[in-house]
Amino acid sequence: MRLGFSIGTLGPVASSPGDQLKLVQQAERLGYESVWASEGYGVDPAATLAWLAAGTERIELGTGVLQISARTAIAGAMTAVTIDRLSNGRFRLGLGTSGPQVAEGWHGQRYERPLAHLRDYVKVVRTALAGEPVRHEGPTLVLPLPDSRGKALTMAAEPVRKPLPIHLAAMGPKAIALAGEVADGWLPIHFPPEHVAASLPLLREGAARAGRDASRIAVSPMVMAMVDDDADYARDLARPMLALYLGGMGTREVNFYNRLAHRLGFADAAERVQDSYLDGGLGEAMEELPDDLVDSLTLCGTPARVRERLAAYREAGATTLIAGLNAPTLDDRVEQLAWLAELNTD
Repeated sequence: MRLGFSIGTLGPVASSPGDQLKLVQQAERLGYESVWASEGYGVDPAATLAWLAAGTERIELGTGVLQISARTAIAGAMTAVTIDRLSNGRFRLGLGTSGPQVAEGWHGQRYERPLAHLRDYVKVVRTALAGEPVRHEGPTLVLPLPDSRGKALTMAAEPVRKPLPIHLAAMGPKAIALAGEVADGWLPIHFPPEHVAASLPLLREGAARAGRDASRIAVSPMVMAMVDDDADYARDLARPMLALYLGGMGTREVNFYNRLAHRLGFADAAERVQDSYLDGGLGEAMEELPDDLVDSLTLCGTPARVRERLAAYREAGATTLIAGLNAPTLDDRVEQLAWLAELNTD
C-alpha cells in the first residue's frame, strides 16, 4: 500500500502556498505516491496543483475532488489535459457530485440525478481526452445541443498520460458500484478499513457489469490522520474537522458523512453531533463526538495503533492511503508525514 496525502485548501487559517509546496516536496522525498487538493467553496484545486507541478518532479497530483456541478464536463477535461501536460503526465482526475447544499447554494445547479450526471460526465471527459469528436446523448448531458448551431468538436490538446486516470469519490452503494463500472479508481472518504473491505463487492459488481477487471481499479481511502504518543491529544486535533463533516457538510436531511456514521453503527452520536452543530456551532458538536467514533472514522492515535490501522487498510484491499493532516503547524505536518511513512510497513 502506497501513501498519499491531502493538502486540503487555502484560507485564513490554512497553509500558505509556500508551506504547501514545502510539504509536497517533503512528501516526494519520503516516497509518497501522490498529493491531492480538495474543492469546497474556497480556492480552485486545479490552480493549486498546477502551482505544485512546477515545484515537484515525481509525485502524482490528484484532485480530491473536483465538484462536477462547478464546471462542465468539457471544462473538466481541459483542466485535466492542462495539468497533465504541465506535470509531464502526473495528473489524476478525481471527481465527485458534492451535495445539494454546495451544488445549489454555491454553483446554482440543481442537484438532480447525481449519479446519472456523474456517469454522463465521465463519458464526455473520456471522449474528449481520447481526442475523439465529442458527441454524447445521455439523460443529463447532450452534446452538441440538438437543433442548435453547435457541432461536435475535438480537443485541440492531448494528455501526456493515456489513458488519463479518473477516480470517483463514492460513499453509497450505488455510487461505489458506478466507480467500479466507469472509473480507474475509487476514493472512499472517512471509511474505516472494515467498511472498505465490506464495500469491495459493490466495486466488483459494478466492474463485472461493464466487463472490467476490478483488480485494476485503485482503492484509495481518504482519512484524517494524526499520530501522537497521547491518543487523546491526537483525537482532539481530529475532532474539529470531523465535527464539521458530520454536522455541517450538508443539510439536516442530506449529509452523506452523517449517513456513513449511521451505517457504521453510530446513529445516536451522529444525530447529536449534527443537532449540536446546526443549533449551536462547531464547539458544541465537537463535545458530542465520542472517542470510538473518532477512532473509527480517522487514522489517529499512538504510533502502535496507527501502524495497526495502516496494516488493516492494507489487508482490506487499499492500494493507496490518502491522509489528511490535522497537525497545527508546518513543522508538525512535516513530522506527521515522516511518522506515517515509517509506520506504513509490512
